[in-house]
Amino acid sequence: MPLLINRAVVEDSWLLVDEDNLAAHINDDIVVPFELFEQNLETLLKADGQLGVQINGDQDVNLLLPHLAALALIAIEFPAFTDGRGFSFARILRRGGFTGQLRAVGDVTRDRLDHMQRCGFDAFAIPDDRYSDDILSAFGEVPVRYQGSTDDERPIFRQ
Repeated sequence: MPLLINRAVVEDSWLLVDEDNLAAHINDDIVVPFELFEQNLETLLKADGQLGVQINGDQDVNLLLPHLAALALIAIEFPAFTDGRGFSFARILRRGGFTGQLRAVGDVTRDRLDHMQRCGFDAFAIPDDRYSDDILSAFGEVPVRYQGSTDDERPIFRQ
């Protein structure tokens, strides 16, 4: 699965762990599911490696806000094209002060990349069947934007 970070294709250096292999990788750069993050918060915050968490629309993103300084990566899952809660989550996290990597995972499609970036995402895990060599041209395809976003808070009538 290709990973775009800041509009470049890179190798993923993060390890997604679950309850079974958490202990073996506790000091590595890991991404844990939200439930595992909640259950093992104290242990995870004391570990030597960088910490990331993966969250989906069914979970309360506001529970992450007190821990943003300890997180280097937050992966937001898009389970289906029709589920747009991830866009709101990204805005909430960026407005809350999160400066780490915000990664879109799941149903990440070319036609939404530019909007995802405008909401605060800087990394995109693109499924193999949706990746093409011209994927980077998706950014900036729509030059006029009516609403404000993370790159410019002003709506078009204020620009």
